[in-house]
Amino acid sequence: MFRLSCLLLMVLSVECLADRIPIKVVVVSMFEHGQVEGDRPGEFQFWVERLPLNRVMAFPAGEYELRLNADGVLGICTGGGIPNATASIMALGMDERFDLSKAYWLIAGIAGGDPADMSLGSAAWANYVIDGDLLFEIDAREIPDDWPYGVVPLGGKRPAKTAADMEGGWSVDTISYKLNAGLVNWAYELTRGISLAVDEKVVQFRGQFTDHDAALADPTVIIGDTLAASTYWHGHYFNEWANDWVKLHSEQQGNFATTNMEDSGTLTALHRLARIGRVDASRVLVLRTASNFSVPPPGKPATWSATAEYPDRGLSALESAYLVGSPVVGALVSDWDRYRDQLPK
Repeated sequence: MFRLSCLLLMVLSVECLADRIPIKVVVVSMFEHGQVEGDRPGEFQFWVERLPLNRVMAFPAGEYELRLNADGVLGICTGGGIPNATASIMALGMDERFDLSKAYWLIAGIAGGDPADMSLGSAAWANYVIDGDLLFEIDAREIPDDWPYGVVPLGGKRPAKTAADMEGGWSVDTISYKLNAGLVNWAYELTRGISLAVDEKVVQFRGQFTDHDAALADPTVIIGDTLAASTYWHGHYFNEWANDWVKLHSEQQGNFATTNMEDSGTLTALHRLARIGRVDASRVLVLRTASNFSVPPPGKPATWSATAEYPDRGLSALESAYLVGSPVVGALVSDWDRYRDQLPK
């Protein structure tokens, strides 16, 4: 009887797996303005309207309904913030309707950009996703005079730029995620020549950043790493910390380019799902596009810059996320017989 029950369970499991929708690419966006079609776009809308993703699928555990198309591309809008991203991706990964075992994941959203590395509307493919929440922080009014900023590694005694500076500090395994370098380089080479445009308002706004040549340039596609934090931080001191923090948690290999509010949660969920064979964590890409800068321009305080309206309401960055991300999705889908079992290099 026991053997018969086990055999029955195996048969049912195979049948259940066979009934799942095989997904080739999951496009992950984080927020919307109002509806996902026909109004002011957030990160999801261009994918829904232009790819298109025309099949609506209920997703009661998430923030928005899922969208699917006949090519096997699935779209999710997680909701903003690390908790929403973590919960939504975990819920999707456990959804029995989908076979995500061969799926590629494209996280595509807007971000704050470091003007030392990029201009508004530029797109950055990340090699590293670093968490910026798991730390000690001292109130700015109480920072010692000889500290560059008030952020200290867990268990540390003072700010650290290298592992040798951590003085017995400790860490957890969700602070740093290194992506598949071969996949990242493939996506970069595929998209590096894409022409990106911004409107005149953006050109005028970036013209204030006379201390950074990269900020004054036309937008381009680069490789640059992303720092995720639940706090919308801003200013020169925090920007110095972000550059140091990314290097500290990437063995000095990473370069901070963008700041976001979700990606460490998304990567944590994907790596947990990979443990149980639901997804392949080596098939993840992170694309962030600059909608604003992480520091103010010369002569302006951080209080002004942190609360100022984006010069074009972020539209250039939203356009760039789709313009750079969609050729990658198209290449994976069109050559699926190859990329189903062999990762691009």
